[in-house]
Order: sequence, then C-alpha cells, then structure tokens
Amino acid sequence: MPVLKRPDAEIHYEEFGAGYPVLLFAPGGMRSQMGMWHTPPGGPPRVWSDWTEVLGRHYRVIAMDQRNAGKSKGAIAANHGWDTYAADQLALLDHLGIKACHTLGGCIGSSYCLKLIEAAPGRTSAAVLQNPIGLNPEFPTYFPEGFAEWTKEQMAARSDLDPAAVAAFGKRMWGGEFVFAVSRDFVKRCTTPCLVLPGNDKPHPAVTGLELAEILPKAEMLRDWKGPDHFEAQRRTVLAFLDKHTPAAQRH
Repeated sequence: MPVLKRPDAEIHYEEFGAGYPVLLFAPGGMRSQMGMWHTPPGGPPRVWSDWTEVLGRHYRVIAMDQRNAGKSKGAIAANHGWDTYAADQLALLDHLGIKACHTLGGCIGSSYCLKLIEAAPGRTSAAVLQNPIGLNPEFPTYFPEGFAEWTKEQMAARSDLDPAAVAAFGKRMWGGEFVFAVSRDFVKRCTTPCLVLPGNDKPHPAVTGLELAEILPKAEMLRDWKGPDHFEAQRRTVLAFLDKHTPAAQRH
C-alpha cells in the first residue's frame, strides 16, 4: 500500500480505476479508514455502496486512512484540528499531482469535504456528503464521549502522547456546532456543487443533512438512499451528479 510521508505523519492510501480523480473520505469518526467502504468478511452489509468499486469503474479513485486511523500514524498536538486533516488531504493531492478533484465523504468524511472546500477553494469540483455528521440536539455529548473512548485507545498504545495536548485537540475537533468542521455562515457561502445524502441516527441526524441541503447554494439531495433497496438509486444519482460536474474534456 502506498504511503505519503508527511513531516509529522505517514498517510496510507490506495488508488482504483482511471479518469477524473475522486478523493474518498471514509466513515468511522476518528477511525476513518478506507476499509470502511467494504463489507466486512462475515459481517452485515454496509448501507452504502463500496465507492472504491462503483466509482473505480469510471474515475481515478483515491481512498485514504486519515491520520491515526487504520494504518496511518501521526502526531497529535494541542493546536491540531480539522485543518490538520485538510493539510494531510491537500498534501496527498499535491503528491499525486492532482490540481482539482471530486470528493465523496461518508459520516465524518462529509465534514472533511466541507473543510477541504474552505481550506483550498477551487480544488474541489463537486462533493458528495453521505450521512453527514452534526451536533444532535437530542444527544449533544455523542461526539465528545466517542472522542474520549478513542483517546483511551491512543493513550494505551502510545507513550509519546501528552494528555493535555490530546484533550485540547479534542476540543478543537468537537467543541463547535452544526457539522463541527465549518460554520453555517461558510456553508451558506459555499458555491461548490454538493449532493447531500442525509442521515437518520444519533451521529448523523436528519436535521443536519436537511439543513445542509437547504442552505448550500448549489445543493441537490437524495433523501432515501440507505440499504439494498436503494442501492440502484444511490449509485445512479451519485454517478449522474459527479458526471455533470466533471470537466467536459474529462467526462467518461
């Protein structure tokens, strides 16, 4: 598996297919890793398509393990946050010689998509926001509690971590509101075309997905998309959306 060497991290990634590039940000919260796209051996099927396979038939697909998830490792500092992940993602695009691409993010990956758009205007041609996370008014402690569990795992495995720095990092990640990575004001100004596939549970509250679809200036939405009964519509809608926003010279 290829590895991108960063000054403070090693980012593992894989490529599938050929064509206009699509950068995938996997589900999994702090454990966002490319294996989450695939159905686990002997496990229940995912409610989403394996986009490495589906999009790989038409596009150059790049999947990655985010830092400190899967096989990727990296530093954790008090001043780290969403912008740290965006810097890793941009470094990967630069490493691969990609000036612009589509993005597709599931769960936390939707917030990565929006942060990347904010951090590097013009690098994202279109974004698919699948199952976007958000501050659930009924369960406001969900993500801080999940981060605490992830912290225990990290601290047990690594002697180099400073507990105070990790705690500060956690506040920068999960101390905000809405989709955590960017503000509502930014979303209202975002002119990148986005396809929203809203969620319907604690980490992916319907209210967040529906609001994104309402306030994003160039939003489309597929409301019913989860599970085998909707796979055909899910795949057809995503492929049509990305094809529409692929530069004409590079359409399949």
